[in-house]
Amino acid sequence: MSLIWATRGRSWGFRFLRDGGFTDPLPAYERAFAGIESEPTMYRRVGKQVALRFPDPKDRCDEAGRVIPHDIVVMSPLADDVRSVEDGQRIVWPLLAEAFARLWDLPRPPSASDLREAVDGDPSSGTSRSA
Repeated sequence: MSLIWATRGRSWGFRFLRDGGFTDPLPAYERAFAGIESEPTMYRRVGKQVALRFPDPKDRCDEAGRVIPHDIVVMSPLADDVRSVEDGQRIVWPLLAEAFARLWDLPRPPSASDLREAVDGDPSSGTSRSA
C-alpha cells in the first residue's frame, strides 16, 4: 500500500506514520494539500494521487480536546477507487485503523520500531518525522 499518512496522537504532535516510499514525504504532502491546509474535511485529486482529510472516525481527541485529523495522500492504483471523502473512509481507513489504534495513545511520538510493529512488521511502514 503506497500512501502518505500524517496525523497526531493523544500526547504527540503531527507526524508522518507512513511515508509513501519517499525518503522525505513532506514535499509530496505539501503539494497535495497546498491551499487547503485549514479545511477540516476534504477530498482532492492531484494527478494520479488523492488528498484526503477527515476527523478520526472514532472521535479520538488529543490532550487539548481537539478531534484528531487524518491527512492521507493515496497513490495509484488505490487512488483510482477513491472519489470522495466517504470512499476514503470506506476504502483507505480500514487499512490504517488498527495501526492507529495501537499508536495514538502512546505517551511519546511513535518510533520507527513502533511504526513497523503497528503495521505487522512492514519495514517500509513510515517514519516518525514531524510533518
